[in-house]
Amino acid sequence: MSSSILSLYIGSHQKRRTHSDSEEDDSSRSRSNVNVESHDMHRLNVNQSVPDRRSSQIEEIKSLLEEEEEKPLDMTWPETWMKRLTYVLLAPVVVPMWVTIPDVRRPHNRQWYPATFIISILWIAFFSYLMVWWANTIGETFVIPTEIIGLTILAAGTSIPDLITSVIVARKGLGDMAVSSSVGSNIFDVCVGLPVPWLLYFLMEYIRNPGEPLTPISVSSKGLLCSVGMLFIMLIVLVFAIFLSGWKMNKIFGILMIVSYIFFCVFSVGLETDKLVCPLNICG
Repeated sequence: MSSSILSLYIGSHQKRRTHSDSEEDDSSRSRSNVNVESHDMHRLNVNQSVPDRRSSQIEEIKSLLEEEEEKPLDMTWPETWMKRLTYVLLAPVVVPMWVTIPDVRRPHNRQWYPATFIISILWIAFFSYLMVWWANTIGETFVIPTEIIGLTILAAGTSIPDLITSVIVARKGLGDMAVSSSVGSNIFDVCVGLPVPWLLYFLMEYIRNPGEPLTPISVSSKGLLCSVGMLFIMLIVLVFAIFLSGWKMNKIFGILMIVSYIFFCVFSVGLETDKLVCPLNICG
């Protein structure tokens, strides 16, 4: 009796062991199949050409952007105290634009996108005028030269839209667009932002006083040539910082750019306040 019970116990134990061994074999085979499949997928990704990978990444980003639904501006009274405080502080700026600019995110206003574009440009021009006016007033009040105001307050204020745009596209994974927009905005400011107002000024002077010689606009900034040279150096530092960060936008890239900007501001302010002397000074 005991021998039969022992034989039954040994047989059942062997069956369980055989069953567990078979399950382990199945799991090992499944893991090996998964490893082979992952290896094949990795090999396919490696063998995939760079343009194909770039196009696939762009398609993924486009799909993510399409999934995000843009909601129209909501002007209802918020519930929390912090949001209410923000609402009250921004109301003098937001409410006039909310009244005058058609919100094309609403279905019944989508055909008004040309008016939205033109009115938005007019609002930008209005706020730019206020910003220059107030910055000049601050400079006169605290006896700060206009050149320093332009290098610090005005430069930072006019670059806020570029900063917001770069942050948005960078969070979407479009690092190339973020870097290109920052470089392109500087080129646009120098090649279009400076000459167009001067041309308008000369045009208005010609209309007011036809036939009289036009008076050129004098530039009295100290160390202008060195500041322009620093701008080119900053572009070189930009490319070098991207190279050091492994052609990726990471913390190293951000730290290098912030340090470079602080150095540029200190150098330019030193030139304007005669703390530093530019050896290539060509402006009186």
